[in-house]
Amino acid sequence: MKKIEAFIRPEKLEDIKEIMEELKLNGLSIMQVMGCGNQKGWTEFVRGAEVDYNFLTKIKIELFVEDHQAEPAISAIIKKAYTGEYGDGKIFISNIQDAVRIRTGERGEDAIK
Repeated sequence: MKKIEAFIRPEKLEDIKEIMEELKLNGLSIMQVMGCGNQKGWTEFVRGAEVDYNFLTKIKIELFVEDHQAEPAISAIIKKAYTGEYGDGKIFISNIQDAVRIRTGERGEDAIK
């Protein structure tokens, strides 16, 4: 099993949600986060003082997939989130040792289906 964590632009969320149905994936968690990277943010003047906004709003998506679903999911996220500009985001992939569905006690890949 794999855990895929993707940090994307907020305006790309609806496009990413389409992946779930297209690839028949079962679950998705979404969090609004703030971060900084090469995009750098912007500067504004507030009441005559210069203010740096270097933490930008991003969406963090977490999904857990079977090993054979990982590459198609990653490729689809890249395709949907791409703009070619700084701030498109990053994807992190981790191995998951086990999973348990609390309601039924199912373990492993059965727990994420």
